[in-house]
Amino acid sequence: MNQSTPGDFTKTPGWLDWYAGPAKPTFKLPAGAVDAHCHVFGPGAEFPYAPERKYTPCDASKAQLFALRDHLGFDKNVIVQATCHGADNRALVDALLHANGRARGVATVKRNVSDAELQAMHEAGVRGVRFNFVKRLVDFTPKDELLEIAARIKAWGWHVVIYFEAVDLPELWDFFTALPTTVVVDHMGRPDVSLPVNGPQFELFRRFMREHPNVWSKVSCPERLSLTGPKALNGEQNAYRDVVPFAKTIVEEFPDRVLWGTDWPHPNLKDHMPDDGLLVDFIPHIATTAALQHKLLVDNPMRLYWPELSPP
Repeated sequence: MNQSTPGDFTKTPGWLDWYAGPAKPTFKLPAGAVDAHCHVFGPGAEFPYAPERKYTPCDASKAQLFALRDHLGFDKNVIVQATCHGADNRALVDALLHANGRARGVATVKRNVSDAELQAMHEAGVRGVRFNFVKRLVDFTPKDELLEIAARIKAWGWHVVIYFEAVDLPELWDFFTALPTTVVVDHMGRPDVSLPVNGPQFELFRRFMREHPNVWSKVSCPERLSLTGPKALNGEQNAYRDVVPFAKTIVEEFPDRVLWGTDWPHPNLKDHMPDDGLLVDFIPHIATTAALQHKLLVDNPMRLYWPELSPP
């Protein structure tokens, strides 16, 4: 647990700040592209970090996020509540209200959230809740409480985003398959990319998606999964190349249920801070045709987050 007191927003020792000079991507995003996984942190002086947080980040404001959106060539964002803010969604809602309709949100809520609070978040643009099962980031929430929340948010047409690590999927399987909404998995369930793409661990995740058509996946965060890292070899753009087979497999097998996002400002990275322009240039390696790219970046996120604007 981070030991700093409420109001003391000294960054966690060794924290890596987001990279302020991202390259302009060489890959041209399709018109209307959505960055479907990013965050805002504070600023802490305006939106204090949660007392129970397990890390204290650098500030990463809505203005800085929107500037990155424009620099990279995205049209819209899906902003996911960061664990450092707990269930205080004020920074998220503030960003949505200032996005001029170009952002949707995924909140974190507790059992005691009122219907009025849910309605207010819906009007601001929240369309989902996130359940985090990564033990180093959050304390355990009882599954009965999470199922109760999922049943309530279904009435607003929201979905559930789940964050877990691949080794924990077997024990979480029954809970995940009981969820009554669309379920979106963060970062392919964090597979161990040192294992074979056709091995039993990743095959279990593919079976999870195959057997449950309400399950979607984000094919994002190669910088979190890669062992080969961001360096290109022989002048080729093959950064994070060990993640490509995993993400490409999911994009091609489930083209209508995949999303992609930058994960800006990249919380809790330990060894390097990615160039967001380089992350965009990763996309054509995992979605290798214009049709797959359009589904990944436009059609799918619009259908999930802006259904009123999406073609029938």
